[in-house]
Amino acid sequence: MDGLIYLYGLVPARETEQQPLPALKGFDGKGEIYTVPIGSIAAIICSLDPIEYSEEVIKDKTNNDMEWLREKAFHHHETALKLSKLYTLIPLKFCTLYKNQASLEKAVQSNEAKMLDTLDLITGNEEWNLKIYCDDKLLKEKVSQSNPTIEAKREEISQLPKGKQFFEKKKLDKLIESELQEEKNRVSERIHEHLQQYTLKGTNKRTWNKDVTGRKENMTWNSVYLISVPRVEEFLEQIQEYEKEMKKKGWQFEASGPWPAYHFSCFS
Repeated sequence: MDGLIYLYGLVPARETEQQPLPALKGFDGKGEIYTVPIGSIAAIICSLDPIEYSEEVIKDKTNNDMEWLREKAFHHHETALKLSKLYTLIPLKFCTLYKNQASLEKAVQSNEAKMLDTLDLITGNEEWNLKIYCDDKLLKEKVSQSNPTIEAKREEISQLPKGKQFFEKKKLDKLIESELQEEKNRVSERIHEHLQQYTLKGTNKRTWNKDVTGRKENMTWNSVYLISVPRVEEFLEQIQEYEKEMKKKGWQFEASGPWPAYHFSCFS
């Protein structure tokens, strides 16, 4: 088949035989999504006009039209989410395009062994995300009062002449900030390591700033986990326990999922 192909994801072909694809609109909002069997794997795709969605047009839209980008990124995410609830899905990145069906089939066939390994890995498992937030003001008070390094610095400053104390107190403020960050990292890493016992795989990601999260608390940790379905409840219960134990100290936990297995899938 000629024409541009938009690839949402790859699933075991047998699953599409057992569970037909529901009617879903494609990337252009006109045509519908459909499946193409390629050996033991089925590609879930839609067709696009090669002129309207050329590489140059996509690049221009992505860089200069934020409304278009938000709309299309949301469509891609929502479609992948719906598909992941129906099939064992290897989700593809936003705007994964092929010049025609033949080029898609060639890419799938050349990577079939790796994709089958990936499908084996994610079958029966779910991807979950954990974000940890912290009220820096509350934690800073705790760190400032109980940290041996800070207490030693305070004692040192108290022995200095008044004139020198002002500048040393400035250094103390920087020390408190440094110890605060180290404390947040220590606590978050300890929690991450403990949660690993409930998961098959886990990895941390870049944290987001307040402009992105819209929250007053700082994000101190952002991680994703691949968890077997029977252990998801245990994982979430442990996070609830952390929430109960640490909330008064300024810590907050936000678990979300299951999501398409973006972080544990491999195509090429």
